[in-house]
Amino acid sequence: MSMRESEAEKRQEPVSELVKDLSRDVSDLVRQEIELARVEMMEKGKKAGVGAGMFGGAAVMGLAAVGGSMATIIIILDQVMPLWLAALLTTAAYAAVAALLGQRGRQELKETGAPIPERTKDSVKEDVQWAKTRAQSKSR
Repeated sequence: MSMRESEAEKRQEPVSELVKDLSRDVSDLVRQEIELARVEMMEKGKKAGVGAGMFGGAAVMGLAAVGGSMATIIIILDQVMPLWLAALLTTAAYAAVAALLGQRGRQELKETGAPIPERTKDSVKEDVQWAKTRAQSKSR
């Protein structure tokens, strides 16, 4: 069947059939788009999982490096003071750095605010208001 024959047949169909076909086609298209999005998100999720695992490994190795540096500093300070004092001072220094980082991180999170997409929320509110206004004007 050629394209012109198909067009000619469509022109002869009642409007209700055309609307029904359009509705079915749109529904199929939406389903296909949702399936495509699902597959794409699964692929991205797998890659993100691998990346997150690597970040976890990096964190463990970073903690090991911090422990090694702490031991090195204690050994060096042991040359000029008692071992217990070297360990105490090194631990206090690391605790102070951790406290400063924690406070700064807390401030940053407070400045960021709630994890709500504010622009999207506002846009949805506008869309709802537009739809209500449109529905009211149609009902008059």
